[in-house]
This record gives sequence, structure tokens and C-alpha cells, in this order.
Amino acid sequence: MIDFKNVTMVYDAGNRALDKISLHIDDGEFVFLVGPSGSGKSTIIRLLTAEIEPTSGSIAVNGYQLEKIKKRQIPYMRRTVGVIFQDFRLIENKTVFDNVAFSMRVVGASNSQIKQRVPYVLDLVGLENRGRRYPNEISGGEQQRVAIARALVNNPAMIIADEPTGNLDPVRSYEIMMLLERINALGTTVMVVTHERELVNRFTKRVIAIDEGHIINDGMDGYYINEES
Repeated sequence: MIDFKNVTMVYDAGNRALDKISLHIDDGEFVFLVGPSGSGKSTIIRLLTAEIEPTSGSIAVNGYQLEKIKKRQIPYMRRTVGVIFQDFRLIENKTVFDNVAFSMRVVGASNSQIKQRVPYVLDLVGLENRGRRYPNEISGGEQQRVAIARALVNNPAMIIADEPTGNLDPVRSYEIMMLLERINALGTTVMVVTHERELVNRFTKRVIAIDEGHIINDGMDGYYINEES
């Protein structure tokens, strides 16, 4: 669950990235967060992962109150949120299996847990036969699936996908969105941050539109940000 109440974020240089925004996302929802460059999307992600603290307002993420969270609690909070990046961020000298397993090793999982969980997640994302391959031996769409598997492997309550289809062609983009929809159907909350109008309009999901630090639309009636987005 995510809950923003009157959240304002002003950076040190004086840039007001968010201005008293409020939003609520329930467990199990699938939400698109859309808007042009500089609208505040990246700031919301940074706030959700406790990379930065809000200037004012309150933020709750999966039971953690972020404006009050202690530093020692942040790693535990982050385990509840899996993040998928546009540029994949895979480790080139590790196999697909080891890229996914790395996330489990970071949190102290045992070898037996890794051997049980990683194949399950690779199968879930359609990479059951790619575990021994290296990133440069698979396609861009498959690399994104590895990134999704890595975000899923520690069983987070929520997935944040930051422009997950930005480097993919339309067919692969649709496949990734279908995979995220399947993951959501299994109970994981999904937030997809994007500016791809056509992709958003192919799915009947809640759309939160943000521009110049304000939420300007929140509902099921599609993406209507201006053409520059």
C-alpha cells in the first residue's frame, strides 16, 4: 500500500518537484504513472524507495512511515519494493541465473533457498531455458525479463517499473506489459512509470497523470497528457 498525503518536494537548488500531492494505491492495484519529462515522476520513485526525504507531508509504503523511518529500517522497507529500470542494469559477467540470485544473496538467502526460488521466477518470466546464458547472449526483451525476475525474486509486495519498455520495440513492449499484468494477477502491486501514450491506452488500468509537480488526472479514462509527453 502507498499513501502520499500533501507531499511537497523542493530540492536544494529551489526546484519544486512536487507540490502538495496526495495519492493512494491499494495492495494489488495496477497503476500507470504518466507525465512529461520533469513532471515529478522520478521524484516520486526516489521518495518511494527512501532515496530522498520529502520537504513536507507524509508517505507510507507497505507499512513503513517514510518521514519517520530510521536508517536501519530502510533496507527492510526496500525489500518490499522491487524496482525495474529502463537500462536493465544487469551484471555483464554473471549468468542470467546469477544476476537474479545476486538479489537474494544481498539479503542473506541460503544457497538452498536460491536454488529453489530462482528457477521458479525464471520460469514465471519465460526464461526457464536461459539461466546459463550471459546478458550479451540474449535479446533486449529477454534482458528486461531478467530485470523483472531480479525485482521479483525476493517476493516484494510491490513492483515499480521505471520506463520498462523504453528500449524495446512495440511487440516486445507489449509482451513486457502482459508479463507485468500477469504478475499483478498473482497479487503483486504494480506501478508502471512511462510516457508511452499508445502503450498505456492499450490497457484498461488506473492512470495517474502528473505535470509540473501536480496530479492533473487520476482515473480509468486514459492518458491525456499533452503531445510533448
